[in-house]
Amino acid sequence: MTGEVNLRAALARPYLPATSTAQVAYVLLELQPTASMAQVRMPVNVSFVLDRSGSMKGDKIERVRRATSTAIDMLDSQDTLSVVIFDHRTKVLIPAGPVQNRDELKREVESIRDAGGTRIAPAVEKALQEVGKGSPNLIRRLVLLTDGQTEHENECLVQADHAGRFGVPITALGVGRDWNEDLLIDMANRSGGTADYIDQADKIVEYFQTTVQRAQATAVQNTVLTMRLVQGISPRTVWQVIPLIDNLGYQPISDRDVSVHLGDLETGQGRTLLIELLIEPRPVGQYRIGQVEATYDVPALGLQGDKVRQDIMLTFTQETQLVSQVNAPVMNIVEKISAFKLQTRALEDLQAGNVSSATQKLKSAVTRLLSQGEVELAQTMQQEITNLEQSGQLSSEGQKTIKFGTRKTVRLSDLDIPQE
Repeated sequence: MTGEVNLRAALARPYLPATSTAQVAYVLLELQPTASMAQVRMPVNVSFVLDRSGSMKGDKIERVRRATSTAIDMLDSQDTLSVVIFDHRTKVLIPAGPVQNRDELKREVESIRDAGGTRIAPAVEKALQEVGKGSPNLIRRLVLLTDGQTEHENECLVQADHAGRFGVPITALGVGRDWNEDLLIDMANRSGGTADYIDQADKIVEYFQTTVQRAQATAVQNTVLTMRLVQGISPRTVWQVIPLIDNLGYQPISDRDVSVHLGDLETGQGRTLLIELLIEPRPVGQYRIGQVEATYDVPALGLQGDKVRQDIMLTFTQETQLVSQVNAPVMNIVEKISAFKLQTRALEDLQAGNVSSATQKLKSAVTRLLSQGEVELAQTMQQEITNLEQSGQLSSEGQKTIKFGTRKTVRLSDLDIPQE
């Protein structure tokens, strides 16, 4: 069977001037499982690692119970579930097993009560042990939710590294204001997962539902993107823009060929990348500057190592009217990545004590966000600029909103792009 994955390529500028100097070009790549993959429902093995420390008392712990019960309702006997709860101690509330008696499982969840402090690492370690009891053929996920600072952060990173090696991406969710977003982001990145900020407890249910849905929609696995470039074309950076903005880096194969391990592709979302290339001068004419190839597996269909390819064509011209043409959606994404880089550097400046430089970078980021229609995020950033100018620091909530919000400024609606 073929046609499980669509691969599209679009240039930010389809025409470059035929000059004597090197130029930068941006290529947007979209890998999307086809509509036929929507019919492939993957069994999952998910472990929920839930903070029940004293600070979770009240609405937060109630929402966690409700969210976990809702997730249980989305699973069935082909799926494996485990629940680990923690404060300064760790307890396996529901050992790994098939989801057969939902009512009994939900009764266990309803017994969760708040108590004690916060220690994440032993709970993640125990959850990985539970996930390891299930079939290796299932889509494996670990969902961590916490609202507080933890002891022994280095141990958390060690466990995140273990999760990455075991193929268990961590969805690391922080709720409220008093947790370490840098730690959760690092844990997610090391495991191949994602981190997010839940600013209101009533959103926990939605986040748990989405995590289970995304796992069940993961039919295409072990995806590797290879870019083979012709002489005179060099790769500079590889950015992921969907599902979240992230600098992926790449693995050099040769001077011009690079490989990027993408892992799972979710039906309905896929992966979208922005590749920055350095282009040496060319005479007037149309050129094939490279080819991208994606290899992937679809275990549910017995497929391994299937491939899809796409040539990248670029035209050099001396016609001013053609050179001025841009692919607006792709250029918008280039701008969004620029805003993300600005806020990242601003926070680095702030950590180094350079408040003035951080403020200027955030102001530039606000301008870019407003031009992209990201009004709410720009308003939050503007308020934090005021905080910086008045007190020399950001609010905890504002810093989290900035860090996570700028990673999610790309929407699927931005990508209504023509195929080159």
